Amino acid sequence: MNLPARVRVTRPPLPLAPALRAAAARLCPDAPLERLNAAALAIAGGAVMGARLRWDGGEATFVETGWRGRGIEQALEQELART
Repeated sequence: MNLPARVRVTRPPLPLAPALRAAAARLCPDAPLERLNAAALAIAGGAVMGARLRWDGGEATFVETGWRGRGIEQALEQELART
């Protein structure tokens, strides 16, 4: 998948570190962060600008408006599918 040069998708260990947890909460405010069983985050320039979160019974995906349509959503989905 060809992502913009400065974007990387990562799968951080759970539970999320405080800064990543805050970013995930900002992007997916309705996600039950304490019940996550998987997370993939898209980072550009040191800032989290996309997230795909999975928990028992649900998933949430959000990519900031200016980054949509650049393959980031698919990269996040693929990263979580590797479980």
